[in-house]
Amino acid sequence: MPTLILLPGLAADAIMWREQLSALAEFHPVVTDVHARHDTIEAMAAALLSEHAGDLVLCGASMGGIVAMEAARQAPARVRGLALLGTNARPETDDMRQLREDAILRFGAGQVREVIEPNVALAFYAGHPAIEQLAVTYLDFVLAAGPEQLIRQNRAIVLRPDARKHLPSLRMPVLVMCGENDLLTPPDCSREIASLVPGAQLVMVPQCGHMLTMERPQLVNTTLREWIARL
Repeated sequence: MPTLILLPGLAADAIMWREQLSALAEFHPVVTDVHARHDTIEAMAAALLSEHAGDLVLCGASMGGIVAMEAARQAPARVRGLALLGTNARPETDDMRQLREDAILRFGAGQVREVIEPNVALAFYAGHPAIEQLAVTYLDFVLAAGPEQLIRQNRAIVLRPDARKHLPSLRMPVLVMCGENDLLTPPDCSREIASLVPGAQLVMVPQCGHMLTMERPQLVNTTLREWIARL
């Protein structure tokens, strides 16, 4: 059986996959932290492939999806399935590059909470009944990552490759999921990925923002279980 790898988003860790770790236990999922140990998307993907032998099923959220797409480019024969949640295949835009560079300067000055806290709400659907608790959990693990990780990972995102160039060549099953109310990676990003990958399955999640695994865990778990079982 291929190894199921869960790839967290920027400054995230296994906490964002808490609901999936139990729901997908029969598939023995492993949460990777390569995004916390390497400086570029390419190096993160290479480390993932080096540290986990054999065939893989990659499930990446946000930045984790970017790393997963790069791993599929580097070793397409080893990636037996690719699940991409709330992610983006496009390179960085000039506007976002400037925003990240400004944030990096503030992180370096120790202003992590001042940068992150006002923007937490952007990660979630505003109408979610548990948004306050979700926001606290999210803020806690982002702050726990610390300024060094936030600087390194944001720089990696700024320099990320254009994954759209290789997506049409993928031949493994690909699942693309996105919250219909995602403000950080808008649904058009996921629709574009699904349109580029032959045979990709696109699932739009209603009343959901960027953090699908935390906001709509039951729907995400059911979709992933059915998709993995078909592999």
